[in-house]
Amino acid sequence: MASSLISPTQRRIVWGVRILLALAFGAAGVSKLAGVPQMVQVFDAIGFGQWFRYLTGAVEIAGAVLMLLPAAGFFGGLLLGAIMVCAVATHLLLIGGNPAPAVVLGALAAFVAWRLRPVSLRAAG
Repeated sequence: MASSLISPTQRRIVWGVRILLALAFGAAGVSKLAGVPQMVQVFDAIGFGQWFRYLTGAVEIAGAVLMLLPAAGFFGGLLLGAIMVCAVATHLLLIGGNPAPAVVLGALAAFVAWRLRPVSLRAAG
């Protein structure tokens, strides 16, 4: 990110969202890896097997870590945004339930990715 392109206030907002996302996805990933009964039930309903719960948890934790690394926030935003697109699709097509939390987290992850996009992508857009 070319830090001269955004104001200090905007930088603080982006960091606040990054920290919020890191906490949310870190907690979600840990709950999946720890085998919290609700997570086991959700992934049973999805039908791909429990290996998918472990994979999802590991990817969420990786995304949370990327959010906290100054040079990797863009990639964290992309990764977590993609996970939330899949989560929304899972809610709508497989398990039901309210997809709104996934929509909000996905929008926040997309916001971070957009704000931290590389300079070469800024010139193209």
